[in-house]
Amino acid sequence: MREDHYWPDWDSDSIKPAQQPRLAPLSDDGLATEILAGGVVSPGAPSHGKRVLGRVLMATGGVIAFAAILYTIDLISSAGDVPRGVVVAGVDVGGMSHADAEAKLRQELEPRLTQPVPVTAGDVQAMLDPVTSGLGLDWPATLARAGHQPLDPFTRITSFFVKRQVDVATKTDDEALNQAVSQFATATLNHPPTEGGIGFRSIPGSDGGVSAYPIEPRDGQTLNDIRAAANLLKARWLDKTGVRLVVDFTPVKATSAGVHAALDELVTPAVARPVSVHGNGADARLKPDAIAAAMRFAAQDNGTLQVAMDPAKLVENLQPQLATTEQVGKDAQIVFTDAGPTVQPSEDARKIDWNATFTPLMALLIRPEGRDLVVQYQTAHPAITTDDANGLGIKEVVGEFTTGQLSGAAAVNVRAMADKVNGAVVRPGQTFSLDTRTGPRTRAQGFVPAPLNEDGTGPMVDAGGISQFTTTLYNAAYFAGLTDAGHTEHPYYLDRYPAGRDAISLRADGSGVDLRFTDSLTSGLVIQAISSGPTVTVRIWGTRQFRVESASSGWRDVVGPQIEHGSGAGCQPSSGEPGFTTTDTRVRYDLATGAQVGVDTRVVRYDPKPIVFCA
Repeated sequence: MREDHYWPDWDSDSIKPAQQPRLAPLSDDGLATEILAGGVVSPGAPSHGKRVLGRVLMATGGVIAFAAILYTIDLISSAGDVPRGVVVAGVDVGGMSHADAEAKLRQELEPRLTQPVPVTAGDVQAMLDPVTSGLGLDWPATLARAGHQPLDPFTRITSFFVKRQVDVATKTDDEALNQAVSQFATATLNHPPTEGGIGFRSIPGSDGGVSAYPIEPRDGQTLNDIRAAANLLKARWLDKTGVRLVVDFTPVKATSAGVHAALDELVTPAVARPVSVHGNGADARLKPDAIAAAMRFAAQDNGTLQVAMDPAKLVENLQPQLATTEQVGKDAQIVFTDAGPTVQPSEDARKIDWNATFTPLMALLIRPEGRDLVVQYQTAHPAITTDDANGLGIKEVVGEFTTGQLSGAAAVNVRAMADKVNGAVVRPGQTFSLDTRTGPRTRAQGFVPAPLNEDGTGPMVDAGGISQFTTTLYNAAYFAGLTDAGHTEHPYYLDRYPAGRDAISLRADGSGVDLRFTDSLTSGLVIQAISSGPTVTVRIWGTRQFRVESASSGWRDVVGPQIEHGSGAGCQPSSGEPGFTTTDTRVRYDLATGAQVGVDTRVVRYDPKPIVFCA
């Protein structure tokens, strides 16, 4: 048995080096002994480290035992309760009994079952009616989601500090909810992008005054995932903070800063006061409302708002005020007197050069004073100047033809054609188009309904009978030696015209046919057209270059007319005409030399016109 020994309370500093103890080897029982200076050997005591370790182990064991006691007490005392930290739809029911939790949830949530659900989607905040959307609460399932007491000690400890959100259990018709969410998104949540811009308001009582205001840019948004949104609403519709839905955005270019910069730096100064516009002999005012109406805005990729002016809107406002400062140009005219054709001088046009006038406008608009704009003009020469007309060589008739038997409405239409063609100038090498010269043949242009054909037959059409003028003009050009550039003969023969030398302007269905010829003379031409009474005459003036002879082959391949019987008010009797083929030949001789310079041959086939008897 080991004996306890008394160890003096030595002061180590009082022990001399020769008296300091030294360690001896371990004894058989594992204790250290010390050899003292006096040769006394003492058995060893426990080291200081082991004493500390022992105390730590004893303390740890105590803590564990105490924690186990607390865990057991907590587990027993909370058995059957809702776990701590549980929050259902914003209502804290953690640590309560299931009965108390249900009572509190009913008290807090039942009033909210019919209240509109706050919904946030992008930049839209709205309310969704839960009743019409078919949303309802499943109480047992909601309480079941709260769960039971956890056995995990760590979970129980963290529950003192951490809240656990639990979604409500909703009972609903999924299809009805999806449809309600889809309609809600279309009517309320979705909206197209609104690009940034600037608007204007009239200032009451002012003379065209306006005030500018910003149109804030707004990204477009669309709720595309309807089913996901419906599921989120089912889970969170009773949350006090509402439900936030995810939408897809369509970005705009301009930023709010870009809009306000354009507003403050340019637009507001531009419409602060009018601009004075000074023309040649008259002035105009560009009022603020006219400036605002001409402004155009375009968002840029860098977020700025570009401001530009629409010249057409500016011209629309200023043209009536400055019309007297312009001068309309006039082509030289060749008029006919008893002495023959006479040249009326041309006049240059003076027009406002709007592009040059508006060039300094943008810089001028930001000025508070000195807002004066000077009109710039440009001079335009007419298509036919006085010198051009005098140089055309118009001195004699080079081709002339007359037809007769005009009467009634057809005579009115032929006279209207003659008035439109009279005075037409054709330069050497230029091609004349009858359709281009006369334009639309409507009642507004002086034409009236008449029978299609010159002999008074055919359906009633606007400008009926004008083919008589067309034939007369064709023959005048024929004898002037001009080059045929396209014409069409009548479908059947009319004996008032030479066979093979007729032309039409209207088909049987009333559609138009053009007559065209080219000035192949060395001089220019002017056409004189006169319609008086039953006749119409066309003279073509210029400088004679050809002598023209015409020859016809006579009729061949003759086909007699058929006999038809008709009745009723629309029936038109006809004596008929045979059908045949003929060849017309024009020979041109040079006046200066007498030599033959051209032969033009045209083969024409006329259909037979039936004999019609009306009952």
